Amino acid sequence: MTGSRAAGPSGPSSDSVAATDAGADPPAEPPLTPRSARARLRAARRARKQYERSEVRRFTSRSRRRRNLWIAAAGTVAALVAFVLVGVFSPLMALRTIEVTGTNRIPAADVVQALDGQLGTPLPLVDLAEVKRELSEFTLIRSYVTESRPPDTLVVRIIEREPVGAIASATGFDLVDAAGVVIQSGADRPAGYPIITATGGASGAGFQAAVAVVWALPEGIRSQLDSVAAATKDDVTLTLTGGARVVWGNAERSEYKAVVLSALIVSHPVGSVTEYDVSSPDSAVVR
Repeated sequence: MTGSRAAGPSGPSSDSVAATDAGADPPAEPPLTPRSARARLRAARRARKQYERSEVRRFTSRSRRRRNLWIAAAGTVAALVAFVLVGVFSPLMALRTIEVTGTNRIPAADVVQALDGQLGTPLPLVDLAEVKRELSEFTLIRSYVTESRPPDTLVVRIIEREPVGAIASATGFDLVDAAGVVIQSGADRPAGYPIITATGGASGAGFQAAVAVVWALPEGIRSQLDSVAAATKDDVTLTLTGGARVVWGNAERSEYKAVVLSALIVSHPVGSVTEYDVSSPDSAVVR
């Protein structure tokens, strides 16, 4: 009897408890009070503002990028302008040194002295027109170029006129270049240069033809050249130091004529003939 009572149901079984839990309703939300309602309203407003801001950013992103690019470009330009202004007007860029190269007959110190009025000027503001006016006073300067070497140096590279021959004058001889500009004058004939005799002087066509022929000669023949004569541009005649004449004709094909003359001098040395005629270089004649 005792054992049968222990096995009987004295309370709810485990199956009945599980069934009760499965069918139970979820816990109810706490009742809405004025305080919680206000909190929910504030949260909703914040969420709405965040959403609106994100939408504004999304729709204005292109214009903001464009504005940022304009701002960056304007800042770059302003920085460049400031850099240029500082570089131009800074005392660190003031001209302090003038360096002259390429001079031989012209004293470099004279060129520096002629340009010393530019000293103290900011290097980018050196008056190149004034530099040109000052250097034009030197007749021996054929051409020049200037180079600014920051922070404070101006380099002047000069190409001097190169003598080509001498022209007899009332007082002696004038050493001239290819343009007829007098490089130096003196009573004595300049050594190492031929005497040029041309109708019309240095401004005539004969002089220009004679100069073209002289420049076409190789150094070995030019060193033996005593004089050049040209009444016109078509009858240039050379005289070598040994006394031989060279009938050249006009200045056309001068390089070829010079080659032919060199070959003739090798086969018929100066002193063994009186005349070389290369006026028609394809049928040159030795007399």
